[in-house]
Formats: sequence, structure tokens, C-alpha cells
Amino acid sequence: MAIYFLGVKSFGRSAGSISTRAAAYRSGEQIRDERTGHRFDHSHRRDIEHKEILLPSQVSDAASRHSWASDRKQLWNLVERSEPRSNARVAREYIVALPHELNATQRTVLARTFAQEISDRHHNVVDLAIHQPRTDPRNFHAHLLTTTREVVDSGLGPKTIAELSGSQLFELGLPRSMQAHAQIRAMWAVMANDALREAGREVRISHIPDADAILRPGARPWLPRVAWEIERNGGHSVVGDRVRAEFAQRREQALAGISQASVGTPALPARGNPRKTPEEIRGQAIAAWRAIRGEQGREASQGTRASDTERQIEGLRRELGRDDFGL
Repeated sequence: MAIYFLGVKSFGRSAGSISTRAAAYRSGEQIRDERTGHRFDHSHRRDIEHKEILLPSQVSDAASRHSWASDRKQLWNLVERSEPRSNARVAREYIVALPHELNATQRTVLARTFAQEISDRHHNVVDLAIHQPRTDPRNFHAHLLTTTREVVDSGLGPKTIAELSGSQLFELGLPRSMQAHAQIRAMWAVMANDALREAGREVRISHIPDADAILRPGARPWLPRVAWEIERNGGHSVVGDRVRAEFAQRREQALAGISQASVGTPALPARGNPRKTPEEIRGQAIAAWRAIRGEQGREASQGTRASDTERQIEGLRRELGRDDFGL
């Protein structure tokens, strides 16, 4: 079944990120960074299904004045030259899982449509690359590597609205960063579902988290990327331990809510326990409602499908972990 995945990450020079290296790896090309003299060659890649550079619709009529943007080498070298500060953010990236129920043409149209919307929203350049799966055959995904500066007649101009601070956004009357991110997440869900509907597929995705997923058999917490990378390479992560411990505690509380609801006794917090978070309260309420409605049986029947979805998400994370090589 189709899954929802949308990740956003930034590339900062203080962390050693180089946009030319990222672009070369995602596009499967060879790019020489003129600022450092390093050459990044990933032309051996054979999993690049589609790649394309998109400009804002507002400047499409003046494409001849922006020929530099259609050349990947020129584009990302210009990006590097445009950021003189040692701690500058040089690029931003959106990563989306493409529904495997769509064919190659449909996936490309969907990814292009989303990339164009991002470019129009931020008035920046979007370097789109669609990657084929290398492990799980369902894990088609797209990378949208974007400039942090707007397109102007002379090249790259001021920072996009995505790079503004909270106070700057407030002064301009624009949505805060988290609100804007929520809008983009919802936009991707709508676009993907429209594509699935047009393709005659019945499956749908949702950007709204599944509140009762914690109750499913074999449910696991979502680890922060750094913790996941450490453990993937055989190391020990203190953060990962803490996340798993908190997840286990929330799961026990949710299961306790079901147990209490099944005998008609409200679940009361033990004396001295810390106040529950809104997420925990919501989880217990949902669990109790499901118990009263007698849906435990239905949940058990869905366990196989839920586990399959979790395996697909884990496979996608492994794919994206490999793609981080080019940062």
C-alpha cells in the first residue's frame, strides 16, 4: 500500500555540506566545485529514473535570461559563490516517497508538479531527481534540492521566505515556519492522492499521523536521524535508548487505558505520576473508544498490513540513508 513520507533537510557550510557534491550524487553526474577545486563524480549511478531543473513559473517566459539555471554545474557553483559566510545554509531539500502504485510516467508527473509548486512558492530553483529502489521494490522516491535564494534577473538574489526568521515572517504577515511546513505536507498528500485517483487506484495517503499506531503489534518508535545512523553503523545511541524508553511507557499507558475501558473503569493516573502529555491523553481516549466499539478484532486483522507498511517505511529510510552520502 502507498505510504506517506515527506522529509525536509538543510545543508549548512558549517557542517561541511557542499551543494555541488549533493547535486552530483542525486543527479548521477560529474560536477567540479570551482570554489574548492574538488571533483565529484557519480556518473556511474544507474538508479536515476528522471532528473530536471525547474524555475518559478513567473520567470518561465524569460528562460533565456536564466540559462545558467538549466546547467547543473553552473547552477550549483553559482550557489556556492553566492554564500560567502562560513556558516551559510547553501541548499534545502525535500524528500518524498512516490506511490509505487503509479507507473514511471505518472510518478514523474507527480514529482514535477510538486517541484513546480515548491519553486513557485519560494521563487527559487528546484533540482529534481527521481531515484529507483535499490532494495525494497516499492521505494521509489524523489529528491528536490532547492536553492536558498530567489531567482532574479542577475542570477540569485535574496534569501527565500523559507530561510527567514520567525520575527521576519511575523513582520511580513507570513505563516511561521511550522505552519508553512504543515501546509507543504498537506499539499503533498493532496497531490499524491489526486495522482492515485486519476490512475484509478483506490489507495490513499494522509499527512495526519496515525494516533493509534502505537497499539499495533510490533510498533516501533521513529528515531531521530543521528541516532538511527549511529545504530545503523553498529554504534550505541543514548538518544535512541531514551526514545525507545519513552515509547514503551506511552504504549503501556495506552494498553492500560484499553484494559480499564474494557471493564468500565476509568484509567486514573497513579499518585505522584507526572502529568500526561496531550499526545498520551489523545492516545488513551482513542484506545478506550476502540475498545468500547469492540474493534480490537479488526485491529488484529490489520496487523499484517500495518507491519508491511512499517517494513516499507524502514526500507525507504535505508534507501535515503544511502542517498545521504552526497551531502
